[in-house]
Amino acid sequence: MTSAYPMPSDVLAEKVAALAAELGELPSKRRVMRTFRCGAVRANGALAELRRTGFERVHDGHPFQGAGAQPEHGQEQHAVPAPRAASTASDEVAEVGTAGAEIAVEALVEDVAGAVHPTRVRTVPRWPLLIIALGAFVAIWSGWVGLGKLTGFGPVVLLPGIADEWVINSAITLPLGVECYGALAMWAWLSDAPVSARARRFARWSALGSLALGALGQVAYHLMTAAGMTVAPWPITAFVSCLPVAVLGSGAALIHMIHRQEAS
Repeated sequence: MTSAYPMPSDVLAEKVAALAAELGELPSKRRVMRTFRCGAVRANGALAELRRTGFERVHDGHPFQGAGAQPEHGQEQHAVPAPRAASTASDEVAEVGTAGAEIAVEALVEDVAGAVHPTRVRTVPRWPLLIIALGAFVAIWSGWVGLGKLTGFGPVVLLPGIADEWVINSAITLPLGVECYGALAMWAWLSDAPVSARARRFARWSALGSLALGALGQVAYHLMTAAGMTVAPWPITAFVSCLPVAVLGSGAALIHMIHRQEAS
């Protein structure tokens, strides 16, 4: 089986040349494939490159030398004649056709092997996040709804005069707006989506601000509840009443910046 990260052809040719020098002869194709974990096509290419450079066997045990290399002083070189350098046009066409067939067969074999034995990449499991999110949802939801009740949020008729029986508690707008926007801003900040630097910077600071704001809301609610307060002080009421508008403006600005980047 070939390596998932094959070495470059020139590096493979150099390693095959070093192996040939060590063995004192040209290695076989199977030896090259087994030693360097490459396919038949790349092994044949490395051996062909080795022959083209003029490497010849030296009978006295010295390693391979190039055709243009000069023997050392006092050393005689008895070389086997190099393989013929030229071939006929028909031979070249046959070699090209054979190489193409080998490449196609090798690619087919690798595809089948990958389908039968797919590479498993271990990823971090996501199910623990669901448990964490479930606990956080209960605590955050109850805290925001409780703070909303202390600041004047409560049951309202959704469609007065049209469907008077449709009544909702407006306090749910606080956790829905603040926490959902925090998740959206964090996605724009940390994801690999094509988001501009300006939008990513805005998302980063607004995500951190949303998390900090959520923490402060929980602290304010629990402190007032522990103190037995039934109505929040007016500064907290004024600030909390502005949160839906602030969240809407921040979300619209972030979405516009992201879509502007996609359109450009």
